[in-house]
Amino acid sequence: MHRIKEFGFMNYNKKSVRDIDVRGKRILVRCDFNVPQDKATGAITDDKRIRAAIPTLQYLLDNGAAVIACSHLGKPAATFESYVKKQVEKGKNEADITRADWEKSLKKLTLAPVAERLSELLGKPVVFAKDAVGEDAKAKAAALKPGEIMLLENLRFNKGEEKNNPEFAKALADMAELYVSDAFGTVHRAHASTAGVAAYLPAVCGFLIEKEISVMGKALADPARPFVAILGGAKVSDKIAVIENLLTKVDKIIVGGGMAYTFIKAMGYEVGSSLLEADKVDFAKDMIARAKANGVEFLLPVDTLVAEKFAADAPFKTVGIDAIPEGWMGLDIGEKTVELYAKAIAGAGTVVWNGPMGVFEFEAFAGGTRAVAKAVAESGAVSIVGGGDSAAAVEQLGFADKITHISTGGGASLEFLEGKELPGIACLQDK
Repeated sequence: MHRIKEFGFMNYNKKSVRDIDVRGKRILVRCDFNVPQDKATGAITDDKRIRAAIPTLQYLLDNGAAVIACSHLGKPAATFESYVKKQVEKGKNEADITRADWEKSLKKLTLAPVAERLSELLGKPVVFAKDAVGEDAKAKAAALKPGEIMLLENLRFNKGEEKNNPEFAKALADMAELYVSDAFGTVHRAHASTAGVAAYLPAVCGFLIEKEISVMGKALADPARPFVAILGGAKVSDKIAVIENLLTKVDKIIVGGGMAYTFIKAMGYEVGSSLLEADKVDFAKDMIARAKANGVEFLLPVDTLVAEKFAADAPFKTVGIDAIPEGWMGLDIGEKTVELYAKAIAGAGTVVWNGPMGVFEFEAFAGGTRAVAKAVAESGAVSIVGGGDSAAAVEQLGFADKITHISTGGGASLEFLEGKELPGIACLQDK
C-alpha cells in the first residue's frame, strides 16, 4: 500500500492481508454484501458488491486460509419488539402485528442468495450458516478446513451487531484467529463486526479498503495540484463538515445540485421554489468569504435549468441565477455553468467529486452531471468519486472506466472527506 502521511488525527497507513501470515488460520472477513434485491422474488439485481470482495477472499483461500465471511443485509428488526415499533410508526395497528409477520420480514433479508452467488463467483462451495454466532455457525466454523469458505447469516439479525455489544463481538471473534476488514461502506459505523471484534483479534484490512484509504488518503494528504473538489447533492447541511475541511486543502471548490441554491440565496438572489435551507444561508455566506480569504476559487452556477414542478416530464427553460422566476425550481446547472466548470476541471491534478449537479435520475436534468462526469473523465487528473449518488451517476452515465477510483462507501467516503476518524479503520493495526 502507498505509504501516506498522517491525515488529520488518524493514521491511515494500515496493515493489509499482505502483511500477515494467513496460512492455516481461520479468518473472519467483514464484507459488504448489502446488495439490492427484487422485492417480489428476492433475487439479487446487482452483484457488484459481491464481486468487489472476490480479490480478498480469493487471496486468502489461495494462501491456505479458512475463511468465515460475514455481512449485513438491509435493515432488519432484530427483535419482535423493534419490529412492532417500526410497523406502528408506519401507521399499522399494533394488535394486527404478529410474530409470523416479523419472521417473514427476516426471511426476506437472509444472506442465503448471497452465498449462492458467492459460490458461483468463486467456483467452489460456500457453506452457509443459519445464524451468526449460534450453534450452527460455531459448528461449521470449527469444521472449516484451509481453502474452504463459509458465510454467516445476516449479522443484523442479532441486536448486538449495531449496538457493538462486546459479547456479540467476542462470539464472532471466538470463531476465528484473525480479522480482516474489507467493507468500506460500513467503516464509519462502530458496530460489533466493524470495530468490536478488533478488541479480540489481530485486525488488518483487505484489498478493497487498502485501495480506498491509499487513494483517498493520498489525495487529501499529498494531492497533485491544482486540487479541485466538486460538491453536489441536495443539502448544504449534508456537506458542512466536508466544505470546512476541504477549504484548507483544495485550490478550487465547485458547487452544484440542490445545495447550490442556498449559496445563490446567500449571494442575494431569489431562488423561487428551488431547494433552500434558509437556516444555512449565513453559513453559505461565511464559506464564500472564507474561501476568498484562503485564496480558494469558489465556483457557483451562473445559470440553471428551471421547471414549474419536480417531474421527469416537466417543461423547463434556462435562466441566469439572477432571474429564477417565482414558483419555479432549479433542477440542473445550465450550459454556461457547464462551460465554466469544465474549464476549471480541465487543468486539475486531483479531482474529488461527491454529489450530482442536478436531478440526474430525470433525463432532462442529467445534462449537468453528465457534462461534469465527462470533464472529470477527460481531465487526466487523479479522479476520485465518492460513493452514493455521484458514484451511481458516473456508472449510469458510462464514465466509470475513466475514473481513477470510485469509492464503495457513500457515508464512509463523506466522513473521510470531513476528516473524521472512521472507527472501522482506526481499529486496524498500523504498519
